Amino acid sequence: MTETSAEFAHIETIAARSALHDWEITPHRHARSVQVLLVSSGQVEFRCDELARRLDAPCSIVVPIGSVHGFRFTPETSGHVLTLSAGFAARGGDPADPMLRMLAHGSSGSIPPGIEGRVAWLCAEMLAVQSDWRAPPPLFLALAEALVRSLQAEPREGEAPPLDSRQLSGFRHLVELHMREHRPVSWYAQRIGTTSKTLTRICRRRLDCTPAQVIHARLVLEARRLLHFTNASIVQVADELGFSDPSYFSRFYLRMTGHRPRQDKDNRAGTRK
Repeated sequence: MTETSAEFAHIETIAARSALHDWEITPHRHARSVQVLLVSSGQVEFRCDELARRLDAPCSIVVPIGSVHGFRFTPETSGHVLTLSAGFAARGGDPADPMLRMLAHGSSGSIPPGIEGRVAWLCAEMLAVQSDWRAPPPLFLALAEALVRSLQAEPREGEAPPLDSRQLSGFRHLVELHMREHRPVSWYAQRIGTTSKTLTRICRRRLDCTPAQVIHARLVLEARRLLHFTNASIVQVADELGFSDPSYFSRFYLRMTGHRPRQDKDNRAGTRK
């Protein structure tokens, strides 16, 4: 399945793809989708960017947009892989929705015993109703939302994240979705219900940087992933990240990293020899 549609969703069993590759999925990335792995029996070793873990079933892994990830399963592992387009997050409604944080930052861990049956039922229903992944029916998307929300940790009574935490999560999620559009900070601030000044204050206090630096750092991380893990040319990387002028992209990359993208591209080629 390729990620060419603005709105897409798909579910398949782990065995459908992994059994064909000796139960191992080599490191790769999805530029426009979130992936939810649900293991009902067996064991999985996974790496997601710098995080590496081994989990026993029943467990779940949510892989955010753009993260480089790979899996190794024990033979005959069973479960499902759910792929959702970036637009699925719009079902969250507002920046305070905890589902947004899960989709933006990922998660991994055991599936609580009380919801194992619900997860299995939802997966089976999605397999039954899915048709064209490029135009998922509303029922499929509703079932997918129910599944993702089932994986969220239940907050303690009376416990809610502080407002600035919710706004920061909303901002970082929007960056994931819109960084290629090179929107101004004011655009992000408006959509999380605050001002540029307040968003700047939150970022400085919580992250020790400005909102613009958050956006630029995310663009550079994405550029490095593309340069290191794909065969895309520098011109193609610039275009993928919304830079209409490759020379401006090169100067931006130099300013952010201290070296030009060509060096990372050449270093990657050297490691493959």
